[in-house]
Amino acid sequence: MSVLTIETLSATLSGRRVVDGVSLTLEKGGFTGLIGPNGAGKSTFLRACLGLVPAGGTLRLDGVDLATLRPAERARHIAYLPQEREIAWAMSVEAVVALGRLPHHARFAAASAQDRAAVDAAIARMDLAAFRHRAVTSLSGGERARVLIARALAQETPVLLADEPLAGLDPQHQIALMRLFRELAAEGRIVIASMHDLTLAARWCDRLLLLRDGRAFAEGPPQTVLTAATLSQVYGVETFIGEAAGGLIVQPLDLTRGKGERD
Repeated sequence: MSVLTIETLSATLSGRRVVDGVSLTLEKGGFTGLIGPNGAGKSTFLRACLGLVPAGGTLRLDGVDLATLRPAERARHIAYLPQEREIAWAMSVEAVVALGRLPHHARFAAASAQDRAAVDAAIARMDLAAFRHRAVTSLSGGERARVLIARALAQETPVLLADEPLAGLDPQHQIALMRLFRELAAEGRIVIASMHDLTLAARWCDRLLLLRDGRAFAEGPPQTVLTAATLSQVYGVETFIGEAAGGLIVQPLDLTRGKGERD
């Protein structure tokens, strides 16, 4: 069974400790939502996991220290969907998705049958067949987001990290993406996604990690993390928490009286 162990992960940017001693252990089959106010350190946490920013602590997958791997080797273990969605080159959707296969073969090597199958599967899963040969620069922001998600899927890694993957998607595709992440977890992957929609996090994630000021404020099943008291303390909001269709509804209603706009 794949196990991702994050131990005392810390990161400092411009002299400020943005992530401070966060530890987490995740087994395959889990979908973890990374939540917290703006500036809590969610994006930096994900980038620190990938070695994209200077960081302390360790990140091990099945006992292998990922920091010891070359970038191409690490990319065979972890796929990353960044928050930025800009694509400068007028490449076809198929070509962009195929970039996800680069860690799996030698530089300049021709695509294998396995590469083509992975690309086809990712395009089908993200409902992009109609756009396959279109330039990705001609697509809407939401459509480009789906292309980049497909690229990450084509990478076929045991771990997927996604930074605000719901941004720019309409409600239909937001729910479809959360369904997809749950399916990927059920297939044996480890999925971590940062998000702001607390109801979607509550209904689709099996665990949540709530960051505040770079530290782990709460971690566990959604019903234990998403309490009115915790959301008031961390977000400064009064929240309605209920249940419908077998899942939680978490709806912020107003600012907590006297909280101000600290976060």
